[in-house]
This record gives sequence, structure tokens and C-alpha cells, in this order.
Amino acid sequence: MPPPGWLTLGIETSCDETAVSVVRDGRQVLSSIVASQIPEHQKFGGVVPEVASRQHVETITQVIDEALREAEVSLEQIHQVAVTYGPGLVGALLVGVAAAKALAYGRRLPLNGVNHIEGHLFANFIQSPSLEPPLLALIVSGGHTHLVHMKQYGVYEILGKTRDDAAGEAFDKVARVLGLGYPGGPLIDAAARQGDPRAIDFPRAVVTDHPWDFSFSGLKSAVLNHVNTVRMKGHDVQVADVAASFQQAVVDVLVNKTLDCAVTNGIKQVVLSGGVAANSLLRQTLADRCREQGIAFCAPDLALCTDNGAMIACVGYYDYSLGIRSRWNLNAVAGLSIGERNEQWFFRDASFPSKHVDIK
Repeated sequence: MPPPGWLTLGIETSCDETAVSVVRDGRQVLSSIVASQIPEHQKFGGVVPEVASRQHVETITQVIDEALREAEVSLEQIHQVAVTYGPGLVGALLVGVAAAKALAYGRRLPLNGVNHIEGHLFANFIQSPSLEPPLLALIVSGGHTHLVHMKQYGVYEILGKTRDDAAGEAFDKVARVLGLGYPGGPLIDAAARQGDPRAIDFPRAVVTDHPWDFSFSGLKSAVLNHVNTVRMKGHDVQVADVAASFQQAVVDVLVNKTLDCAVTNGIKQVVLSGGVAANSLLRQTLADRCREQGIAFCAPDLALCTDNGAMIACVGYYDYSLGIRSRWNLNAVAGLSIGERNEQWFFRDASFPSKHVDIK
């Protein structure tokens, strides 16, 4: 392990937040600065990749400086730089990767490229300092819906994933149909509190050839068909009821598949992470069902659910402790899978022998 007091600078620019954090010893957050681009993208009803990349270029230096100031440390005191290199919007990722490589090279610091999905999982290690693998992670965001068995640090098995729309993407699209705006997740959550989740019987998709995979495109189409049918008949759409019924359908699928997967595989810890982990119904329902099954449950604070640099720094710290290092030719990978590493961009530090993970 790195020596006590190890400071990691974490940089995250995979989508529409420019985020930088300083973390001590992998789990103690000294600063976490997030420059959100939501106002820039709201006028378009979603994230525009070119706009996101331009905003990252304009703000990355200031966000790094602010993170160092809030942590009350200088760049000279940083021991390591960690950065998201995928998955995400390739232009946005390149901004963070370039900044991280420049800082690490200029200060001769170790560089660690981090998987964004893995970062969401590791937000729980910041939230709960005593948390250790093995565990089952439900990772739910705008671009990803995964059930991942974390067997050891750096060792993952994907047990379930979405076949089409991610849950967060479905929230955004349904919110747009209902005229609620962007981002859809918190707006659907708020509207659903005023509605009846039993008002409309929306479908719960079953993937017959893999019971723990997800599919939300049919549910999204069902909502669109319902709204169009109501409007064609000249009636007003009951937005709160539609939002509540849609949200209940999503939560039912996520929770039922997660619990079935955990019980079937004998996994005694479940963690929730990703932007959709902020959904109040999902958090409460999954916590209650885990308690009923005698399964330990953890979910990060809301600030750690959305994209942030702290989760990236946490992964970087544990990768470093496994002897994993990134080469200076590290590049962005838009479609990166969790647990995937290109051997051209990574190497093993022989002074840090690993017991857990191979570079493939």
C-alpha cells in the first residue's frame, strides 16, 4: 500500500461535469469540486458532446486550482494523478486525460487511468470506510445499468447489463415526453411524489435468455404510447401519475433483479451507485428489500452519486496499491467495459506485487 498521507488528485470529465478532487489515503475526501454544465445543455434537452468538450476545456484549469485550494494543499504535495479515460464522450474524456497527463508528466507523478463505471462503484468505499469486497454492485446512470460482482479489488464479473436504454437514459426520455425538462431523473422523482404509482400498469421487461439483464426501451415506448393515446382522445395527461407509474416500473425491475442475483449467487453485500442511485424510491426500496433478505446494503450520499473526482481518486489509489500504472500514451476509450485494460497503456510496477488483477 502507499504510505500514510498519500494524496491523489482525481479528474473526471466523462460527460457534462468537470470534476476534480483531492483524496487522502484513498477514502478521505479533502476537496470535491464539480462544475456542472446542466444550464448549458438544458436548452437542447440533453447533452451536446461538442458543447460539453468546449466547456471542459474552458473550466478544467480553474476547477483543478479550486480543488487544491479547498484541500489546502499545493500541487507539489500531490503524490498521484488519477483520471477517467472511459467510458464516456470521447471529446470530453480527452480533455481530462490531457490535463492529467500534463500534470503527472510535469511533476513526475504516477498516472492512473480509471474506468468511470468502476468509479461509481468505488463511491461506496468513500461513503463506508469499513466496506470491503466481495459485493454486488447495482450501477445505474444515464449511460450504464450494470450488475457487477466485485470479487476482490480490481476483479469484476458483469452478471447483468442493459440490452438497450440505460435506466437514467429512460428517465431523461420520459421526462422529455412529459415536458418536465432536463435532467430527467430528479424531475421524475419530484413529480412522482404527487402521483399514484398504481395508476398505470406499465410493463416490466423480462430478458428470457439472461435473467439479470435489463431492458427499458419497451417501457419507454409504453409511456410514449400512453401519453399519445391520452392526448389523441383530447384528455389531459396526468403527469404525476405517469411519472409515478413509470418510476415504480423501473424500480421494480432494478430491485427484483438485484435481489435475485445476490441471493442466487450467495452474495451478502449489495451497493448502489451511479446518478440514478439518487432516486429516493430506488434507495429506500432496495434498502428495505436487502434488510428483509439479511443482506448488507450501502448507498453513497447524493453528492457522490453524480459524477465526481473523489470516486476517480479512490479507484486510482487502489489501482496504484495493486501495482498498476498508466503509460504516457494513455488515451480515451468511449466504450470501455469495467475490468478492461489495454496492455499498451498500462504496466505493472514490480515493486508493488499484485495478488488480485492481471493487465490484459
